[in-house]
Amino acid sequence: MKRASLVLTVAFAAGLATPAAHAQTLKTVTDRGMVSCGVSQGLPGFSSPDDKGNWTGFDVDICRAVAAAIFNDPSKVKFVPLSAKDRFTALQSGEIDVLSRNTTWTLSRDTTLGANFTGVTYYDGQGFLVKKSLKVNSALELNSASVCVQTGTTTEQNLADYFKSNSMKYEVIAFASADETVKAYESGRCDVFTSDVSQLYAERLKLANPADHAVLPEVISKEPLGPMVRHGDDQWFDLVKWVLFAMVDAEELGITQKNVDDMAKSDKPELKRVFGTDGNLGEQLGVTKDWVARIVKAVGNYGEAFDRNVGAGSKLGIARGLNQLWNKGGIQYAPPIR
Repeated sequence: MKRASLVLTVAFAAGLATPAAHAQTLKTVTDRGMVSCGVSQGLPGFSSPDDKGNWTGFDVDICRAVAAAIFNDPSKVKFVPLSAKDRFTALQSGEIDVLSRNTTWTLSRDTTLGANFTGVTYYDGQGFLVKKSLKVNSALELNSASVCVQTGTTTEQNLADYFKSNSMKYEVIAFASADETVKAYESGRCDVFTSDVSQLYAERLKLANPADHAVLPEVISKEPLGPMVRHGDDQWFDLVKWVLFAMVDAEELGITQKNVDDMAKSDKPELKRVFGTDGNLGEQLGVTKDWVARIVKAVGNYGEAFDRNVGAGSKLGIARGLNQLWNKGGIQYAPPIR
């Protein structure tokens, strides 16, 4: 007993554990009656509001799926628009319960922000957007270019690494928000706009003539994007993590919004576990046995959410690529529900 107390004391002193390690977030969310979700200030396909304040997007659907698992109601979410600079502070302070805002998982963010990434919703990489009138076909032709970037992101370091490794010069023109960055690029203040490729496709839609601009073929970094939760609450961490895994597993098992009720009647052992007719896996997460069915009915499986928001069924029209399931040529993979 003395040894256990000593280990705990050392852990607290090292900042590896806190008194908040007890499962509190789920109770707080349940008592409040909604999930507080940090999103972007407006990125088509990922998180953006319409003129009535209704939010849609891939990142938005992750939070709606969490709400569906808890409340059986995907509308029980308060969306908090955050800049890249302010997003982590909002999570640390408790203003939001989940940060679902096209955020790259890195070692430094995993270890210095007091937060955990719960998985990868979108495998991305940094690229370059240029005006077709420049007649540039490769990022290797960007020597001496002026480049618009958004501060508070991983973009600037990746940019510096790429140009240095290719012995090219460049000028950085940095802005606090994505909208400022895009407007500066469109007005001609810089030659190039660099960000995650998914964001380039999304921001291109905001330009007056999207067809006059092209995303160059080079992808210069790894940008695994995913949700974050605070350190210290493993129950909440597990729940948000497994909501994403459930969406991926549902796609792999062929469970869709249209067939979910029929699939729930299956006698297959794997499906009985998924739908809670055998075992209590959902209850182990702090929700109900039918948590997976709730999620799929609300937002669909991973593939449905991807296609609707950023893929073939969206204005962005981004190919699945690495985000295909592991058994279809991609690397999207979830542990089994058992």
